[in-house]
Amino acid sequence: MSKQSPTKRPLSKTRLEFQAFSFGSIRIDGTTYDYDVVIDRGRVLKRRKKPSKKFRARFGHTPISIDEDIHWKCRRLVIGTGTGALPIMEQVEREAQGRNIEPVIQPTAEAIKTLQENRGETNAILHVTC
Repeated sequence: MSKQSPTKRPLSKTRLEFQAFSFGSIRIDGTTYDYDVVIDRGRVLKRRKKPSKKFRARFGHTPISIDEDIHWKCRRLVIGTGTGALPIMEQVEREAQGRNIEPVIQPTAEAIKTLQENRGETNAILHVTC
């Protein structure tokens, strides 16, 4: 089991294999990530949440905000909220809908199932804790 650096993986295939998920880590295609990940058209990237940290006091947790680099080139954006505690700011849902993107917000375990069942034209943000 290897750990992936936070750099971009090359686009290799459209169907990723989710092998394990537990509090604090997720294993995709044999690589374990111990941080939140973004899936952009088959690539696994580290979620860059620094732009959203300014909202932490309001939510008690760093939310997903429109200030993050959200990968919008998709028809569906699946957001895994950990156990359900990750806040999603309203602007994110509104922006997705304005771009004709279906936002799907679920606890991460359910989000993984959604991604496994229907991967086509779907990007994701997966929170691995709380």
